Formats: sequence, C-alpha cells, structure tokens
Amino acid sequence: MIPMTRILKNIRTHSESLCWLSALIVLFFLPENNGGVSLCLFSRLGFTHCPGCGIGHSVHYALHLQLATSFRYHPLGIPAVIIIFIRIKQLLYPINRFNET
Repeated sequence: MIPMTRILKNIRTHSESLCWLSALIVLFFLPENNGGVSLCLFSRLGFTHCPGCGIGHSVHYALHLQLATSFRYHPLGIPAVIIIFIRIKQLLYPINRFNET
C-alpha cells in the first residue's frame, strides 16, 4: 500500500500540470455556440471592449487545428496553446541540473 504522504507529495508536485491539462480538456470540449452567460468581468461591468474576450474560443479552435478561426477570435490564442504545452512538458520532464557534466 502506498503511504498517504507519498500520494500528497505527488499531487503537490503535479498540481500545476494537472490544472493546465484539465483547462485544456475543458476548452477542447467547449460548446461552439456563442449563446449563454459570459464570465467576463469587463462585460458584466458594462465595458464594451475587453482585451481578453475571445481567448477561450480561440484556444478551443486552436486545439481543433482551425487556426484561421482561432486567430479571428483572438490573435494570442495560438501562442497561448503553444506556451501551455511547453509549460506542461517542462513540468512533466524537468531538467535535472545536478546530473549535467
């Protein structure tokens, strides 16, 4: 049986990568219709322009490799997906600097 402290240590070690992976999975299965309640704080406060609006849909379309549609929703969606995948790789396969020669 695995001790509870080891399980908790593994959860703490991989919590950031699990958060990023779960966010990407949720965004992958995001419904494509635009109807529904907006979670944007700026639109709820009555502002007409929000610099981040559309990034979720942009990431969704980037994950589905519909790059033109992704760019149309938000130009930073494709770089965001690339950066998130790089970060997940860094978290899962860290560079061990102590064993370098």
